[in-house]
Amino acid sequence: DMDAMGHVNNTVYFRYLEEARIRWFDSAGFRTDPRSEGPVIVNAHCSFIRELRYPGTVRCRLYAGSAGRSSFETYAVLSRTDDPDTVYAEGGAKVVWVDYRTRRSTPLSEAARSAIATPILR
Repeated sequence: DMDAMGHVNNTVYFRYLEEARIRWFDSAGFRTDPRSEGPVIVNAHCSFIRELRYPGTVRCRLYAGSAGRSSFETYAVLSRTDDPDTVYAEGGAKVVWVDYRTRRSTPLSEAARSAIATPILR
């Protein structure tokens, strides 16, 4: 997904951030079940620092902030595997724990709190 200037399109950066969160949720055992509860992204942001160009492999380092009653923040840094010290983008999301049946926020489960407290760096 390249733009007219030969850069990776800005929407793709959000997909990289989303994929990192999904992989983390999966590795922590959070499976989306519409009859249960789980994470919902209520806000996502990305600051584009340098353009990514093809070819190249993107590395996403993901961090979780302190947990509130029913939410927490994730933060991410995108770099390239062949240039790991250069930050190409920084982003994150506010994640709210939701009861999918009622569509209302609910307190974070102990499993979620444990996962948030464990370093995520990838």
